[in-house]
Amino acid sequence: MRTTIRLEDHLLREAKAHAARAGCSLNEFIEEAVRVALLSGGTDQPTPPPPLPLYRGGRGLRAGVDLDNNAALLELMDDDVS
Repeated sequence: MRTTIRLEDHLLREAKAHAARAGCSLNEFIEEAVRVALLSGGTDQPTPPPPLPLYRGGRGLRAGVDLDNNAALLELMDDDVS
């Protein structure tokens, strides 16, 4: 079957180079890549990001900080700068 696909320029260059190194055509390389992707049972879900590091020391929040009050937070941050 014949079809048209669109690839980013850098992906096409890398695919062509990889196919040349493997001694196969671009078409053969893409067919094999699709086969591998289908056989690997790829997920529809993106890989979740790694967990954020947590700081487990110190004294906690600064006195008077209310994380539910954006205006107060901005005011406190402005006070720290001046």
